[in-house]
Amino acid sequence: MERTLILLKPDALQRGLCGRIIARLEDRGLKLAGMKLMRMDMAVARKHYEAHVNRSFFVGLAEFMTSRPIVAIAVEGKNAVDVVRGTMGATDPQKAAPGTVRGDFGIDIARNLIHGSDSPEAAERELAIFFKPEELLSYERETDRWIIES
Repeated sequence: MERTLILLKPDALQRGLCGRIIARLEDRGLKLAGMKLMRMDMAVARKHYEAHVNRSFFVGLAEFMTSRPIVAIAVEGKNAVDVVRGTMGATDPQKAAPGTVRGDFGIDIARNLIHGSDSPEAAERELAIFFKPEELLSYERETDRWIIES
């Protein structure tokens, strides 16, 4: 099983979409391994978005992500990174397919509701930014057997 990080951005909370987004992820067979409502500070924003710190859009992105609470979620499942990325849709909601989170609910590229790690390596790094090891839980669900058996 693979784990990955999801961030429900301030616009997801402001628009009351967290439950609907989490339900879509669970509907895809992913299980929650950790979740917290938190306020991202600038130090965490710099660490999380370190590849973008010197890019022109970083200041606006960091200001948005630190402006209001976010929900950090660790999910687990078979090919979790790819499943999350497919469920999110393209970064630009105008280009995201209907049926994806961004395609159905996104407004524009700056207000696209959700972040998901782009690789298993990035997921490992990002999970460590938002969760201590003891905050991530492993448990079995009945449906886990169905995935293993198929």
